Amino acid sequence: MIEDKARNMTAIQKRSGFPLFVDLDGTLIHGDLMIESFIELLKRKPLAAMQVPLWLLCGKAYMKERIARLVAVTPEHLPYNVELLAFLREERRQGRQIYLATASNVRQAEAVAGHLGIFTAVMASDEKTNLSGRRKLDAIRRAAPEGFAYAGNARVDVPIWNASSAAILVNAPAAVAAQVRSTVPVEAVFEQHDGSLSSLLKAIRLHQWLKNLLVFLPLLPIVTTVNADMAGAALLAFIAFSLCASSGYLINDLSDLAADRAHPHKRNRPFASGSAAPLHGLLLAPLLLLSAATIGVLLPVRFLLVLGIYWLTTTTYTFVLKRYALIDVVTLAGLYTLRVIGGAMAIAVTPSFWILAFSMFVFFSLALVKRYAELHVMQSLRRPGANGRGYRTEDLQAVQQMGIASGYLAVLVLVLYINSGEIVGRYGHATLLWGACPLLLLWVSHVWLKSARGEMSDDLLVFAIQDKMSRLVLLLCTLIVLTALVWR
Repeated sequence: MIEDKARNMTAIQKRSGFPLFVDLDGTLIHGDLMIESFIELLKRKPLAAMQVPLWLLCGKAYMKERIARLVAVTPEHLPYNVELLAFLREERRQGRQIYLATASNVRQAEAVAGHLGIFTAVMASDEKTNLSGRRKLDAIRRAAPEGFAYAGNARVDVPIWNASSAAILVNAPAAVAAQVRSTVPVEAVFEQHDGSLSSLLKAIRLHQWLKNLLVFLPLLPIVTTVNADMAGAALLAFIAFSLCASSGYLINDLSDLAADRAHPHKRNRPFASGSAAPLHGLLLAPLLLLSAATIGVLLPVRFLLVLGIYWLTTTTYTFVLKRYALIDVVTLAGLYTLRVIGGAMAIAVTPSFWILAFSMFVFFSLALVKRYAELHVMQSLRRPGANGRGYRTEDLQAVQQMGIASGYLAVLVLVLYINSGEIVGRYGHATLLWGACPLLLLWVSHVWLKSARGEMSDDLLVFAIQDKMSRLVLLLCTLIVLTALVWR
C-alpha cells in the first residue's frame, strides 16, 4: 500500500510538468467578472444595461464584449484566491507554463493577466466565441496536445478535467471533487472555508435590524394606552422595515464593490471579499423587498407609502446622493426619521413633533460620526478622501463641529420636550426623565471623543453594542423611563 501511494505521488509529480491552464471566475478570483461588470454597468449606465437582453440575443460572447467595452476591470482590487495565487507564482518561478483559460471576455482576462504577470498566454472569449465548455477544451488541446493540467471549480469543468493529465480542485463542491478524483490524479486542492449561507446572512446585516426598533418609538408617549393590536402592528412594521433595509444593504454593497475593495476595512464585506456570490445578492434583494411589501399590505396604506418612500430614498442614496457631501448625511438622518414616522403610521397615531425633531438632530450627528470615522481612516492612510464620496480629509474639523453641535441640539430638544405640556400626565413622575438628559449629553460627547481619537468603528451600531459606556447609558436611560412610568 505504501508502494502504491509512492508510485501515485511520483505520477502526479511527473504530470505537474505539463502546462497548467487556470480558470478565472470562481477559481483564480472569488467572484464572476460578467456578473460584477453587469452590476457596474447598471450603476453607471442604466440605459445601456437595459440593452443587455438584446445583446444576449446576438450571443453570450457578443453580450460579454459589449459589457467589457463599457466597464473596465480594476484588477489590483479583485478578490484573488491568495493560496492558489501563491501556488501559481511558485510554479511559474520553477519554469512551468501557466495559461489563463476563461470564458470571461478577453479584455478583462488580459487586464488580470497583465496585473499578475505570471501567465504564458491568455485564452478568453471574444466578440464571436464564448470560450466555455467544449470550446475551451478544444482550445486547450490545441495549445497543449501532449497533455495538460487544469485548475477549475465547478461541475462545468468536469469534461475538461476528464481530458486532463492532472486536476487542481479549487472550491469544488464535494460531489464534483469525488467525481474528478475517481478519474483523474489530483495535483492540489484549494478550499475556501467561508460558507455562502453564512456570508449571505452577514451581507443582509442582521445586527442592523436593531436600528428598526425606532418604529416602536411612537409608542413611548402613549405607552399607558397601548393595546395588543397596536403592539402587533408595531412588530409587523419592525419586520417589514428590517426586510426592506436588508434589501437596500444588498443593493448598496453590490453597487460599491470596487470602492469597498479599495477600502482597508470594507474590503472584508461578503461581496467585496468574494465569500458571497454577487448573483445571490442580485436574486435575494428583490425577494426581501417583496417580502417587506407583503407584510406592509397587512398594515395601513399610509405605512406602506412610508415604506415605499424609505426604499426609494435608500436606492437613490445608493446610486446618487451618497456622492454629495452633506446631502448624504441629511439623507441618512431622514431615513432614520422615516422609521419613526413609519412606526406612527403603523399604529395610526400622529407622530410627535418633539420625537421627530429629536430624531433629526441626533441622527444627523450620528451620520456625521460615520463620515468623520471614514475620513479619519483616509487621513491615516494619507489619502485625499474616501472613494466615491464628496468629502476631503481637510473637511475633518468642519464635519466634527457640525456633528457635535447637532448632537447637543438633540439634547436641548429632549430638555424642552420633558418641560412641555405634552408630557405632563403621561408619566407618573415626569421629573425623573431629567436624568436622561445628562446621560445623553455624556454619550454624545463620548462618541465624538472616541471618533477624534480614531477609535470609532465604521459601523456605529457595532461600536455601540461593544462599547461599555454606550451599554451603560442605554441601561440607565431605560431604567429612568420605566421608573417614571410606574411611579405614581
